Amino acid sequence: MKAVLVSLVLMLGEPALGQNADIGKAWYDKDSDIYGHRIMGRIAEHLRLNAELTDGTVVTLDLSGGKPAHVFEDMAPRLADMDGDGVRELIVIETDVTAGAALAIYGLRNGALEKLAETPHIGSPFRWLAPVGVGDFNGDGRMDVAYIDRPHLAKLLRVWSFDGHSLTEIARASGLTNHRIGDEVIAGGVRTCGGQDQMVMLSGDWKRIVVAQFEGNELALDISGANTSGALSETLKNC
Repeated sequence: MKAVLVSLVLMLGEPALGQNADIGKAWYDKDSDIYGHRIMGRIAEHLRLNAELTDGTVVTLDLSGGKPAHVFEDMAPRLADMDGDGVRELIVIETDVTAGAALAIYGLRNGALEKLAETPHIGSPFRWLAPVGVGDFNGDGRMDVAYIDRPHLAKLLRVWSFDGHSLTEIARASGLTNHRIGDEVIAGGVRTCGGQDQMVMLSGDWKRIVVAQFEGNELALDISGANTSGALSETLKNC
């Protein structure tokens, strides 16, 4: 009896698998043709989101069977600690096949992936968004996420702030893009200059490199130069 009690105490004292782990890497699989948008060329839409934790645990979330149907429509999930708890979240493009794309944040909760927040879906099928990246763009201590809403049509930069529970739009600017139909990569990204996170993308005609940053509460756009070979990579690396 004593040995049984000791074993029980030891079991109760051990943390559950994955309880204190971070998300080390994440990926999509279970490719699907239920939507068939293929905005990124050969990259298919996906039904399953996978995350491998730093303790080796793998957790998955499968969208199969949802009504209306949803798919993940991107190259790969993006990882960032959005709520400051030391565990990274997943930033994904989640598309409703009847209402188009939205940007969603998933977090690890009780050993499972749970949707923490989501922007509104664009509103029509085959309408997509392309993430720029994440950072504390307005310097208020909260993490933000930016994307181009319909990079081939509306060409609208939208910036959202995450408070741990919801996403609130804090700025937008028109005439910008970061993707061409069929490209299997998204251009631009985020850089930090002088301690400030900045968004790097392209003008709507793909000819100029544009850097967006907050000046106070306002979003300012700066033409960094022409979009010549290698210039975008150099802009991302150098202030």
